[in-house]
Amino acid sequence: MNDIINPYGNPIVSVETDFLGRKLSLEVNRVGFRSTASVLARYGDTVVLGTAMLSDKVVDMDYFPLSIDYEEKFYAAGKISGSRYIKREGRPSDDAVLIGRLIDRPIRPLWPKGYRHEVQGIATVLSMDPAFRPDMVALIATSMALMLTGAPFDGPVAGLRVGLDESGNLAAFLSADQLTAGGLDLVVAGTSEGVMMVEAGASEVSEETIASAIDFALTNMQPAIKLQNELFNKLKPAKQEYSLTLPDESIQKTVDEWIMGKLGSNLRVPYPERNDLLKSLRDAMHAELAPKLEDYEEHKVEYDEAFTLAVHKDVREGIIKDNTRPDGRKLTEIRPLSSQVGFLPRAHGSSIFTRGITQAMNIVTIAPLSYAQSVDTMEFTSERRYMHHYNAPGWTVGEVRRLGSPGRREIGHGYLAERAIMPVLPSEAEFPYAIRAVTEIMSQNGSTSMAATCSSCLALMDAGVPISSPVSGIAMGLMLDGDKPYILSDIADAEDFAGDMDFKVTGTAKGITALQMDMKVHGLKVDVLKQALAQGKDGRAYILEHMLKTIDKPRAELSAYAPRVESIQINPDKIREVIGKGGETIQKITAETGAEIDIEDDGTIRIASPNQDSIQSAKQWILSITEEPEVGKIYENVPVVSVLDFGAFVQILPGKDGLVHVSEMSEERVNKPSDVVKEGDRVNVKLVAIDDRGRLQLSMKAAARDMKKN
Repeated sequence: MNDIINPYGNPIVSVETDFLGRKLSLEVNRVGFRSTASVLARYGDTVVLGTAMLSDKVVDMDYFPLSIDYEEKFYAAGKISGSRYIKREGRPSDDAVLIGRLIDRPIRPLWPKGYRHEVQGIATVLSMDPAFRPDMVALIATSMALMLTGAPFDGPVAGLRVGLDESGNLAAFLSADQLTAGGLDLVVAGTSEGVMMVEAGASEVSEETIASAIDFALTNMQPAIKLQNELFNKLKPAKQEYSLTLPDESIQKTVDEWIMGKLGSNLRVPYPERNDLLKSLRDAMHAELAPKLEDYEEHKVEYDEAFTLAVHKDVREGIIKDNTRPDGRKLTEIRPLSSQVGFLPRAHGSSIFTRGITQAMNIVTIAPLSYAQSVDTMEFTSERRYMHHYNAPGWTVGEVRRLGSPGRREIGHGYLAERAIMPVLPSEAEFPYAIRAVTEIMSQNGSTSMAATCSSCLALMDAGVPISSPVSGIAMGLMLDGDKPYILSDIADAEDFAGDMDFKVTGTAKGITALQMDMKVHGLKVDVLKQALAQGKDGRAYILEHMLKTIDKPRAELSAYAPRVESIQINPDKIREVIGKGGETIQKITAETGAEIDIEDDGTIRIASPNQDSIQSAKQWILSITEEPEVGKIYENVPVVSVLDFGAFVQILPGKDGLVHVSEMSEERVNKPSDVVKEGDRVNVKLVAIDDRGRLQLSMKAAARDMKKN
């Protein structure tokens, strides 16, 4: 292969290492000449382009303008989109958004506070090895590209997706089928110092297994971190000159002096009273300082930020020095809980779950399986039978905010709650329905994704969905004082903003079903995570006990407004007869019975309707079309279709006519068939034989004789 000529005269540089049995290579200067940095990462047949763009100007924003995106290309998997109308990649799929978040979350905390240069990282999958998911290769490529910008990024970062193989052993880079079969799908991202991010879906896996998997991942990702450092040291990129946007020290000092004595125990009160006191205190500061300081209005935002930092410092000091949380709770104490089910009369299932002033409403709707969502991505084409959607408009945090389509946060929170419930859902065979759960957040003060999990579990049970076990969830927090961890159960906003970790865990009484952890410090030891998992288990059990007092098991019956679904199996060769020419027959059945009918290629037919009579009518109609004549069976009230000199033809099934010979019409002698029946009459007949040419031989007298006996 001829090497690309780099127009800037830079030679192609690559490094490689063995990474869990395959070669991992990182290469620069082959493509992406005008990006700040670009890297090609290769692992197996997977090739990912990581690009980074860096602005040399400070942006006037009150947050770090970092954007991380993951681009899936159908050509990478040798596919063309299955959509009938859209063939070009457009808006990222939910799966791509979630992977973008996976890459973003361990990278974002590794930048200095106050850094306001605009940074963009993009991972583009160019070739995909079907043996494993490409997301962790994308994380490595993005991390390496950011390292090479010369920006103050405290990387590198790497990650592994870990599961259980056929022997029950921990392994990385498993196929999607292996991850599903093993019951554990865990992603860990970290640095050489420790864990930065964890996300998992699990089938009621123990805390001990999760902790071992995190340790396994952190240990085995280190070669990818060393490889990035090797390439960085080879290239020695020039360091970027930058300035940090931090509160002026004099402003912070002024605020600290003003606020002295006004925080501490004065604010250790429950929510929402604490929030109201803080607002009053903030307003009082502005009102008192504004007339005294000439340039106050010009720097009001900085004074506001300094007030927030002072409050965060007070939150940390209260926990570390006094073991007292902002609202006066102990470190393991859960906020007050309340819940309700069945409050929306027409919904198939509904609930409200309230923890403190965080509140989630959930509404469950069930429908026939034909309503499942078709999913077409670079990696797979499938159907999504259980859908959880999460909505949190601005008014839930007391803000005026324009309504729009769901953002990355809403998609991520919805997916976490969906993943939490998936392991306990009944199979399609047990419960042949598509299920949509929608969480409408009513009020936010921390842990809304866990409130969404609890409320969706309650609503599913209210709807009569036969889940195998109830699921609860809790968000854990962390304050680090040197090496000493202070782990908090059920964190609220104040502890999240001031803390060092946000750790969400869901599960049943048997084990964990989902996990999501984000660090705000540069790497966490696995031992601390073990403590958080153990404390979280106690918290989950406490919340679950409350939930079971509201509803302790799925309702025995579905809502009167929910569709019922019954399945029948027919000979696949008969499908054409049920559908009819141009769909005429199936359309007639649905129009006259009011039932919805789904037909699978294997001959499975599902009939759905809230009305049981509607289902039975459609069922009998279909069976009459597909039923095969049965020798010895009596067919009652069937029509005479023609009368001849030697007998009458009777239709026992649609398209199935048989002959009643004149000798079989009565026990007495019949001279002419027309003396006994005429066309259009309805009679009872017994199928006595089917000859070698498939002709049906019927008897009216045999039917009368048998019916008299019975």
